[in-house]
Amino acid sequence: MKSIINRRQILKKGVAVAAFAGGRSAALTAAQTPTAVQFPDRIRVGIIGLEGHYSEILEATKLVPQVQISAIAEKSEDLLRRVPRTALLKRAKVYGDYRELLDREKLDVVAVCGENGMRAAIIQACAARKVPIVAEKPLALTLGELDQVRSAITAAKVPLTMLLPMRFDPRYRRMRAVVGSGEIGEVVMLAAQKSYKLGSRPEWMKNKASYGGTIPYIGIHMVDLMLFVGGRDFKSVAGFQSRVGFPEMRDMENNAVVVFQLDNHGSASLRLDYLRPQSAPSHGDDRLRIAGTEGIIEHQEVTGLMSTTSKQGPQPVTDLPPTKLLFVDFLESLYGKTKHALSLNEIFRVNEIVLKAREAAETGRVIAL
Repeated sequence: MKSIINRRQILKKGVAVAAFAGGRSAALTAAQTPTAVQFPDRIRVGIIGLEGHYSEILEATKLVPQVQISAIAEKSEDLLRRVPRTALLKRAKVYGDYRELLDREKLDVVAVCGENGMRAAIIQACAARKVPIVAEKPLALTLGELDQVRSAITAAKVPLTMLLPMRFDPRYRRMRAVVGSGEIGEVVMLAAQKSYKLGSRPEWMKNKASYGGTIPYIGIHMVDLMLFVGGRDFKSVAGFQSRVGFPEMRDMENNAVVVFQLDNHGSASLRLDYLRPQSAPSHGDDRLRIAGTEGIIEHQEVTGLMSTTSKQGPQPVTDLPPTKLLFVDFLESLYGKTKHALSLNEIFRVNEIVLKAREAAETGRVIAL
């Protein structure tokens, strides 16, 4: 399967609709059948903050053309320069303050992106207006803020999803199916990695108050995948984190290791870094390995998806399910009353885990989950 184009690389180039014709969008056209849900003539979407995975919303228009970006809230002049270069954004009304956007615009969905430190407050403001929310991750930077977000969402009974698109990737969905089939036996060990090029980072990522830490910011992707694919819960966590070198990055950790005890007394480990060389062929190097009592299934960018069991030696796994998009799945749950593949319980659980994992790394303690 061809590699999915990295969102950060796309957005830095000021992507227009035509740019989505390659990479993942080509796979979408070929692999995902048109939805059977009857959408309204127009789905008005507001985007708060032009950072992160908001391209998930833009890509969804390939399959749900009723999606229209009606309004954008963004204070950064540098980020706003993307708007006229991006066909799906240039007709949107632009606001400097998200509160004015929410007060003035009639929206069907709000995408809450932007810097991490403001997210909890913005989600609560959207929930108060009972607008369905698709949010960047993490939802909050403290457990107290997370409780406030949970209370706001529960009280308003507003639909919420979080931008964890990796669990919709065909390779990881196939891994989940293999594990669920019992082919590798009982899951005993999980190992995951996220390694990124550092590149140029915005100022908010260099400040702990607005960034929140590398474990919650990028570790949440792989923690979710380990839970989703491995089918086991975590019972305790320990970890280490630091920034070595790169003094210009200030508070931003460039390496972290987290270890978990599974609910069956197995173990899991997660490696995170911003040390991938600029000469590397891709922005990221994601890896996931699941070892069970009867075999192993693992994915690396360089080797693809491989399975080794007690019945057969190493074999490539090629029969992948169709490509899906998180935002399309969320829209189907809103308008077709289907079940969204990412539940509220899963969303709040993974946020809780990464915040406690960061606490474990900060304090040097093993923390119960």
